[in-house]
Amino acid sequence: MFDIHSHILPGIDDGAKDLNESLALLKMAQNDGITHMVATPHIHIGRFNNSAKALNNDIDVLKREALNAGIDLKLAVAAEVRLDIELMAMVMAGQLPFIGALDSVNYLLLELPHSHVPQGYDKFINWLSKQNIKAIIPHPERNRDIQANPFYIERLKQLGCDFQLTASSIEGAWGDTAKAISIDMLQKGLVSYVASDAHSVKRRPPLLSNAKRLVTDLIGELEAQHLFVNNPQRLTESLFDE
Repeated sequence: MFDIHSHILPGIDDGAKDLNESLALLKMAQNDGITHMVATPHIHIGRFNNSAKALNNDIDVLKREALNAGIDLKLAVAAEVRLDIELMAMVMAGQLPFIGALDSVNYLLLELPHSHVPQGYDKFINWLSKQNIKAIIPHPERNRDIQANPFYIERLKQLGCDFQLTASSIEGAWGDTAKAISIDMLQKGLVSYVASDAHSVKRRPPLLSNAKRLVTDLIGELEAQHLFVNNPQRLTESLFDE
């Protein structure tokens, strides 16, 4: 399985606190059947001001440490980028790490605030599209505005966005509403990716296998294979092309 959303780089956001926790997360992922992981630390202007250059250095260090620890897991880096008008300057300067590219279009893991869908989101996503950037919206099922008004899902789809669910939402760890939205989106074919959004060993571990079993029971083995393996593999091929 491919996990395209994880906070496994140590000490740079609200994910792994140190190298020991990073390695523990990688071991958990490997034991669960994950073969490839993309580290997607937050880029959240004013809170987590991570840069592409620094993240590339950080992933190189983690790759070496994982190898030394006997962990056989392919690692790459991108970012989970919080929607903010100030991102426009970073886009124009070529400073954002993309999660991948398909058919010459760059894909960006674009995070909405958990509490709401901000005003002007549609204009910003349209602007990104004009820059040849397609947005993947992570964990839409956990956004409070979307929970209150699922119309936002339809609107985001109309804007050309793809969606990535959190594996633990499908299992019910984020409450009944998030689970219900996840199941509805899966049954309607609105989901392109499922990922762990791993942050820590206890609070949000890098586990996908149980969610994959649930999705298989819900919409079939072939569709589950697409969401956990084929789609993320195709999306991130350039990240792992070494």
